Amino acid sequence: MTWKDEIAELRRRRELAEQMGGTEKVARQHSRGKMDARARIKGLVDPGSFREIGKIAGRGAYGPDGELLDLAPSNLIFGRANIEGRPVVASADDFTVRGGAADAAIKRKFVQCEAMAHTLKIPLIRMIDGTGGGGSVKTLEQIGATYVPAVPGWGDVVKNLDTVPVVALALGPTAGLGAARVVASHYSIMVKGLSQLFAAGPAVVEAIGEASDKEQLGGSIIHTRNGVVDEEVASEQEAFARARHFLSYLPSHVGQAAPRTANADPIDRRDQKLIGLVPREAKQVYSMRKLLEMVFDQGSVFEMGRLWGRAAITAFARLDGWPVAVLASDPSYLGGSWEARTSEKAERFIKLADQFRLPVVHLVDNPGFMIGREAEMAGTIRYGVQAMNAIYKATVPLCSVIVRRAYGIAGSAMSNAETFQYRFAWPSGDWGSLPIEGGIEVAYKSEIEAAEDPQAHLEAIRERLNRVRSPFRTAEIFGIEDIIDPRETRPLLCEFADLAWKALGEG
Repeated sequence: MTWKDEIAELRRRRELAEQMGGTEKVARQHSRGKMDARARIKGLVDPGSFREIGKIAGRGAYGPDGELLDLAPSNLIFGRANIEGRPVVASADDFTVRGGAADAAIKRKFVQCEAMAHTLKIPLIRMIDGTGGGGSVKTLEQIGATYVPAVPGWGDVVKNLDTVPVVALALGPTAGLGAARVVASHYSIMVKGLSQLFAAGPAVVEAIGEASDKEQLGGSIIHTRNGVVDEEVASEQEAFARARHFLSYLPSHVGQAAPRTANADPIDRRDQKLIGLVPREAKQVYSMRKLLEMVFDQGSVFEMGRLWGRAAITAFARLDGWPVAVLASDPSYLGGSWEARTSEKAERFIKLADQFRLPVVHLVDNPGFMIGREAEMAGTIRYGVQAMNAIYKATVPLCSVIVRRAYGIAGSAMSNAETFQYRFAWPSGDWGSLPIEGGIEVAYKSEIEAAEDPQAHLEAIRERLNRVRSPFRTAEIFGIEDIIDPRETRPLLCEFADLAWKALGEG
């Protein structure tokens, strides 16, 4: 007696599962320019590393004698895999089975997929394509009753956000629970023209009198500009590459050290272009992104959220192979002023860095929080204070370099002034409670008006104040820790990264 018949049935069930929604529906998926779920997992993870869990789960069709006729597999595929040799949980919705809807899924698979990540302390990647919600209203008739909404396993989704890196790739139309699963992540990606995200799709929205198509309602051009999703890419392959790159900077779980990589970029490299990067004319802009490329390990800068909250650059990078989180001003957008979206972006990024224990480098050129009626209507000061609070609450080492401006409350949010400050400034640094340019006429109004030549008197006052505002005057009273030659920035930051990681107990 052997188990050959059962092994043959197991083989057949696996073959049926690999057919997904069937030849016709898989072909329809491909005709839309979309990869199928199994091809997506293969494209994301290291070759040959995927170990699927629950492959033969689904709904079987049986003959009169109980023989298996067919198997409609569950539309969630998940399992253990490797990315760059490190273990992860990889999952993909199968749109070819009922459009990824929950009424074609097995709830326990969803729960087990999420629980696997935080239980084994490994990152989770969700590839989302479909609603993943309650399914069609037809199910109410089939059940014979309706139900109070609940999401089985959502507690595990929340737990993952607290314990392991979570990446979500929206790879098609994602509505309802599918959209929520995209947002419940540390890093999210949409593919331009292929992905859409909404609480409810166009057909449902039309019921409230608002007509639109999927792209107009929830395309990547909307959600990567409003901060709902971090990244917009051109193809699924690019989404896979970005997901892999993001994970390379983070530990597998909270409490573990992020990996250090080999470094071939000399830590004492001094880029001569840095000395002329910041213009002497205050109203002229320069490229902060060029600065990043010049001071961090070559090729290591990985920016996230580039299209929203644009007055701040948030990125990961390496210094002598050590991973760090980088918050930097972008003077080319709103002069670097933090408005509501920028503040929200900075807050979220600092919290992410603190959660996964990455030292922070803050490159500062901030003329303050955005002012004006629009800024007030957007609640800028509330979001700004929340960003400041996140910086003050962070417990990882932080190094700030004032490249140019640091004014007002926003300027004071560059670092926690009540702790040890690893803080430096370039000779181009300029700071204060408010810019001199905007305050002279107010502070000296009566004196200027009484002068014989008001314009000449204004210029004389400006010249006096410009001497006082020299960063060297601040350094004299130890109001700034040190002024550095811009070309010393990389060696200084590499030293900081080494000290920071030793302080974290991982050096």
